[in-house]
Amino acid sequence: MKFIVSSNTLFSHLQNISRVVNSKNTLPILECFLFEIEDGTLTVTASDSETTMITSLEVNDSEENGRFAVASKTLLDALKEIPEQPLSFEINMNNYEITVQYQNGKYSLMGQNADEFPLQPTLNDTAVRVQIDANVLLNGINKSIFATADDELRPVMNGIYFDITTEDMTFVASDGHKLVRCKTVAAKSDERAAFILPKKPASMLKNLLPKEAGVVIIEFDERNAIFTLERYKMICRLIEGRYPNYNSVIPQNNPHKIIMDRLQLIGALRRVSVFSSQSSSLIKLRIEENKLVISAQDIDFSTSAEETHTCQYDGTPMSIGFKSTFLLDILNNISASEIMIELADPSRAGVIVPVEQEDNEDLLMLLMPMMLND
Repeated sequence: MKFIVSSNTLFSHLQNISRVVNSKNTLPILECFLFEIEDGTLTVTASDSETTMITSLEVNDSEENGRFAVASKTLLDALKEIPEQPLSFEINMNNYEITVQYQNGKYSLMGQNADEFPLQPTLNDTAVRVQIDANVLLNGINKSIFATADDELRPVMNGIYFDITTEDMTFVASDGHKLVRCKTVAAKSDERAAFILPKKPASMLKNLLPKEAGVVIIEFDERNAIFTLERYKMICRLIEGRYPNYNSVIPQNNPHKIIMDRLQLIGALRRVSVFSSQSSSLIKLRIEENKLVISAQDIDFSTSAEETHTCQYDGTPMSIGFKSTFLLDILNNISASEIMIELADPSRAGVIVPVEQEDNEDLLMLLMPMMLND
């Protein structure tokens, strides 16, 4: 079996799907790429048994169809060093010996029987189908993935919850300390549906989507989801279980509202948090009329810092404590120039929203407070 393919095109496609391959696999064959040639199209599959990535590219001079597996790390390391040029692959289908010829030389390596590669999971007849613009999907994943948990006891928190209605789609993520709710009216379904996308396939999509344009088709049932992009396809096992009612934890009627420049607040938090306790990263926000005092101290090392900034606020003075690393995470994942922090009292969660929402979007982030000693 023979075919010719561009070295750069093959390498970029393999590199994008190789992120799914684990360093330790239950099946040795999963350390390989599955190559399938059919009618002049090369389809390459990589999998870790939970998530499967598939990509297709055109090849030249392929006379016959066939399939074989080849070690992913060996092939990637070899192709990494080859500048753009045609590569000629020749595979002996009797013993899976592979010869790759390029301008100044050739590689010889051994492949494996493709029949050992696990079959792709299929969806059942009740699968739901949704179309979403690639940029809208990327935006939802980007703004929520940082808030997912790593909780072995509550696996439903370890992914992004897609809550789909006939009017909109909401991306939700929470680790119990912080919560993101990103609602978009740019995607919807004919019926109410939901699924929890694990963190690893969400990260895979985050890497692929910037290179994609157009529409992404999402199909899912109770166990699996299929994301079909222009040049890639991802099949993944979903997290099974019931996601908590996220709307019930968002405090309503928050009378204390602070409006402040986002970058100014980020800069102040970075400077002041250097002097916070290493164990708690606690920073204190003291809010007075049109003034925000940000302070931190580490009693063990007798260090402290304080900065005063102007803001828009006309409520009663109050103090509230937050974990600085979590607050910075939230502020770094909002793109608006100005943010509003809505507070009820020092013991209830702070709600952080952009002053100006992006088109078709309703973004809300929430952060649980920390107890202040004074």
